[in-house]
Amino acid sequence: MDESERDLSTTAQPDSYEAAVERLEEIIDRLDSGQSGLRETLELCREGRELVKYCAAELDEVGEGLKELRLDDLAAKLEVGSEQS
Repeated sequence: MDESERDLSTTAQPDSYEAAVERLEEIIDRLDSGQSGLRETLELCREGRELVKYCAAELDEVGEGLKELRLDDLAAKLEVGSEQS
C-alpha cells in the first residue's frame, strides 16, 4: 500500500452530507489562511477531494429519489385521469 492509499483508507466517512460540507469549509479556510505546510496542504487536498466525491454521490442519490417521487406522482395523476375518462 502506498502513502496515498494509506491516507485514503484512514479517512473516516462523514456522518452526513452536512458534516462533510462543514469539514470542507474548514479545509478551505485552512488552505486560504496560507498557514499550512506542503505536507498538510497535500493531505487537506486529498481529504477535500474525497469529501467532494462523497457530497456528489449524496446529491446524486437524493436527485434519483426525487426523480422517482416525480415519476410516482405522474403515474398517480395518469391513473386518476384515465379513471375519470
